[in-house]
Amino acid sequence: MATTPFLRNKYWVLRHGKSIPNEKGLIVSSLENGTRREYQLASEGVDQARLAGELFLKELNENNIPLENVRICYSPFSRTTHTAEVVASVLNLPFEGPQCKVMEDLRERFFGPSFELLSHDKYPEIWTLDEKDPFMRPEGGESVNDVVSRLATAMAAMELEFQGCAILVVSHGDPLQILQTLLNAVKQVTEPNCDNLASRIETVRVHNILSQHRKNALLTGELRSVVQ
Repeated sequence: MATTPFLRNKYWVLRHGKSIPNEKGLIVSSLENGTRREYQLASEGVDQARLAGELFLKELNENNIPLENVRICYSPFSRTTHTAEVVASVLNLPFEGPQCKVMEDLRERFFGPSFELLSHDKYPEIWTLDEKDPFMRPEGGESVNDVVSRLATAMAAMELEFQGCAILVVSHGDPLQILQTLLNAVKQVTEPNCDNLASRIETVRVHNILSQHRKNALLTGELRSVVQ
């Protein structure tokens, strides 16, 4: 099993619970729209978040990780904030306290004005483009590589601020697919000059890796361990 001595923390990822946009079949990817209260979790999504919190607590107990070592880092979108709040409640952590941190770099991938507030049936158009060229932006939106840039910034910030923690990253489908793709790839890097996270990310920032991010898709409310 690949080791991660270049990381100071353990990481889990959690896609937000089923949201009102999910129920309506809408793409809500801009920061302006995503932070509106009307786009938070649907009732089913609250249940999913609660179950994810209970599963996370079980995994913490199985790994003998005390709650004081837990950090929840989440996207500022309403659906992710709502999810993080439910999980924090399950863990009995104060959501406004220092163990819960909103990070704008964990926000949803912006798919561009040509897709915003339209049917989620249009997602495959973007993913087809990603497979062809993960460095190509949808018109007015973010490419896979653009998302890599800010996820690398988010990871660097978490690694700098925390040490020896179990970090739950609460974010969205595409960013978490891309983050898992990155972390799975950096574990395999063996070049001797790649002794830190930043250099490893640069090494795996290539077409044949980034174009495959859909292989790491998560369901709404799905929890996954990515770095142990």
